[in-house]
Amino acid sequence: MAELIIIIVAVVVVVGGGGTTLLLRSRRSAPPSPPPPSTAPDRGVGQGGAATTASGPASATGTAERGEAGTAVPLEPDVAAPPARPAAPAEKPPPSAGRLIRLRSRLARSQSALGGALLGLLSSDRLDEQTWEEVEDTLITADMGVAPARQLVDELRTDVKVEGSRDPESVRSLLRRLLLEQVGAGMDRTLHTARHGDRPAVVLVVGVNGTGKTTTVGKLARVLIGDGQTVLLGAADTFRAAAADQLQTWGDRVGAQTIRSDREGADPASVAFDAVNAGIERGVDVVIVDTAGRLHTKAGLMDELGKIKRVISRHATVDEVLLVLDATTGQNGLRQARVFAEVVDVTGIVLTKLDGTAKGGIVIAVQRELGVPVKLVGLGEGPDDLAPFEPEAFVDAIVGA
Repeated sequence: MAELIIIIVAVVVVVGGGGTTLLLRSRRSAPPSPPPPSTAPDRGVGQGGAATTASGPASATGTAERGEAGTAVPLEPDVAAPPARPAAPAEKPPPSAGRLIRLRSRLARSQSALGGALLGLLSSDRLDEQTWEEVEDTLITADMGVAPARQLVDELRTDVKVEGSRDPESVRSLLRRLLLEQVGAGMDRTLHTARHGDRPAVVLVVGVNGTGKTTTVGKLARVLIGDGQTVLLGAADTFRAAAADQLQTWGDRVGAQTIRSDREGADPASVAFDAVNAGIERGVDVVIVDTAGRLHTKAGLMDELGKIKRVISRHATVDEVLLVLDATTGQNGLRQARVFAEVVDVTGIVLTKLDGTAKGGIVIAVQRELGVPVKLVGLGEGPDDLAPFEPEAFVDAIVGA
């Protein structure tokens, strides 16, 4: 009987000890309680959702990280956060001054055919009616437009008769002077990006699909930063999945923060509004807002573009509305330009792919159509191939001066 009592006591002790061990282990391995779900309302105008700031690799030294659903998930209290990776140093782009001169060889290669054809016709021994028609056809083929081409030909005919000389240098000088008048050498091509007291300048970039809008925004940021200004980017193209990522990549390279939505398909006006507010709070010089490409024939999309501008105007002045046009589209680009100008009051044109076409007459045509100047031109795919438009350099590339 005594032996039986001893055995029972031993079993109780073993079981009790094991239970104690299990209890201790359970306490060590118990996961932290999950955080309560967020009840904060979405920010912004309309139903765009909250906008987030992206400016390079996020630091992991804090006490929270971003979960899949966008909620904050606390780190394990007994797990050390990994050290933050240093962000890559921002590039220092070259200043805008002299960019078009540096890119002049690319412009000359594309426009030499136009200049060569004109100079060849004007320097011929006989300038009869057929020759003048060929000059006019050459200009129209270069997308100058019928009315500007006829005006230029009439002026050429008059000046050739007055001067009475058709040697190559005289013809080149005459053609250069008249082309400068058509291009509008006296137009104000200033890019208005000066701060308004405690508020940044705002540049709204618009255009149809496929013209290179987002790339133009990134290159424009490089131009402004190269001139010593601070820039913030607003990713209001919320319909194209890769647009915000593409824009952020451009910004990260030069140290420009990007405001983007945490929700795909968010209200673009909300993102633009948040970007401007962030620009005011952070004291940047310029906020550039990228918008979704839209067909100029779709009234709903164009109305939305007008809404973006109205929302921005509640807190800041929209200093520039830049319309991005593909120089290779010719007269179709003019039709697009008319509709955009009616909706958002375009202040300047950006012509991309000007190095890829001999139809430089589009510069004259679009300016005459809208009454606003070409302010920037794209002359390649490199990051610094966007340049302020300089009429003299452009015309010299055509006539080979």
